Amino acid sequence: MRILPKVVTWSRRGFLRGGGLALGAAAVAPAALAMPAADGLAGAFQTLGPATGKTLLRMARDVFPHDRLADRYYADAIAPCERAAGKDPALKALLQDGVAELDRAAVRRFGQPYAEVAAEDDRVSLLKAIEQGPFFQKIRGDMVTSLYDNKAVWPLLGYEGSSWEKGGYLARGFNDIDWL
Repeated sequence: MRILPKVVTWSRRGFLRGGGLALGAAAVAPAALAMPAADGLAGAFQTLGPATGKTLLRMARDVFPHDRLADRYYADAIAPCERAAGKDPALKALLQDGVAELDRAAVRRFGQPYAEVAAEDDRVSLLKAIEQGPFFQKIRGDMVTSLYDNKAVWPLLGYEGSSWEKGGYLARGFNDIDWL
């Protein structure tokens, strides 16, 4: 039987080497994870295409900004539009033409497509210019129901869910609205 010594045998050189590797890993890991999730999620848009999907994701986040929501919730909310566009050529044309026009306006004003414009205020100014049009109204209307009807989003927004199944708000303490 071999008896191991109870003394840790760390040399200064081994400690510095391990610390250097840990520091390098800590510096590289965030850079590797920094690829925007929107780029990966936009690839799931088969009918509309990844470029249109990326723009729609950015637009959805700008129209309904929630810092606590990940991009996947916005992608889930846009997915019904993607499926409907596969069955309805008019809707597909509306979405693709709307995204193309939004990108053209962004290129005219900022020299890059809408999804690449860094400043949120600049993107919002582009959206304000089209907010009365059918493209914007379609996205806004569908996003309201798709995003806020997602039960996975409710806890992230502090909403406790429907109360009628549990006797209504009065019986549960209707004034416990810490989410407001």
